[in-house]
Amino acid sequence: MTRKVEFLFLGETLLIPHLYPIVEALAARSDVPIELWVSTSVHETLLTRWTAPFPTVRIRRAPGFRVVADDGTGRNPVLPAKMPMLLRLLPYLRSATVVVCAEQTSLWLPRLFPMRAKFVKTSHGVGSMSARDDPRRKAAALTLVPSELERRTYLDRGFAPERFVATGYVKADFTHRTHAAPPFADTRPVVLYTPHWQQRRSSWWRWGAEVVRRIVADGRYNLIFAPHQRLVERAPEVADLMREIGDLAHVHCDIDGFAMVDGSYTGVADVYLGDTSSQVIEFLMRPRPCVFLNAGGADWAGDPNYAMWACGEVVGDVADVMAAVDRSALKHAGYAAVQAEFAGRSLGAVDGGATRAAEEVLRLLEAPSV
Repeated sequence: MTRKVEFLFLGETLLIPHLYPIVEALAARSDVPIELWVSTSVHETLLTRWTAPFPTVRIRRAPGFRVVADDGTGRNPVLPAKMPMLLRLLPYLRSATVVVCAEQTSLWLPRLFPMRAKFVKTSHGVGSMSARDDPRRKAAALTLVPSELERRTYLDRGFAPERFVATGYVKADFTHRTHAAPPFADTRPVVLYTPHWQQRRSSWWRWGAEVVRRIVADGRYNLIFAPHQRLVERAPEVADLMREIGDLAHVHCDIDGFAMVDGSYTGVADVYLGDTSSQVIEFLMRPRPCVFLNAGGADWAGDPNYAMWACGEVVGDVADVMAAVDRSALKHAGYAAVQAEFAGRSLGAVDGGATRAAEEVLRLLEAPSV
């Protein structure tokens, strides 16, 4: 039977930059057949464009594939129901040797059904609040994590060491970003505000709208307001605020664009303003000023869930936000070394992660037990 590798692009577009670099690395170093299963026409359009140079790569529509309104820019689509799609996909995956995914839902297949295929789970996002105890994780034959620090968190939970490999941060090798420069006509400093989508972890419900309005009214900064894609599902007022301010020259709003997940905004911003989103770790691949919003009054000092807050000033009163942003550049020298050390421990290597991940997939593909 021909050995082949299947990649599952069934979830939100935010998963694509964590998964796709492995496809390119694998296609560049092996002639193994590669199939990319996609759930919507948005995924299909992006991947078709990027995979044109790779003859070993084939794009396939998963059962239940949805054609959606698509302008070609990769806006996050409404997805088909995941579990029915996975169940209908199961017969096609039975002939695979290795299946690679970036989300846990797909791990229901090897957890519930006997399968010849070995599943590889690659991380999407990093950070101290990752859900590491989900029993589906045990169904993966191999889990790729960015750093030895992240790998250790699983070993401490009793996972088998040989099933967790630190590759470096795969998304750092993603080369299809939307913006290489800030999306503004002037050179005012750019503040990126990225509230988390889960209410218990987010600054949005208590402070978010006021924070945005304070920055906009101040006028000395360009603002990128790009919260997690899922925030608008739980807080529809986010879209109302974006419509209110989105036409201002010094404001750029994004709730479903590919730029908000491809590393564009964390790459071009001058100041990171947020709460507990793991995007800050991506931002700190190149250390820059950070301000954290403790809207819920968390007793965070010494709590490993808030380890990122050592990388910048933590604000406990919404009235102090603008002053903290103003002084963040002046105070940055005191945080730069902490930021570099934190990002290095969290992300591992930021070059070559996709190549190392592809090598692990090939190793699993060639293992006699497969």
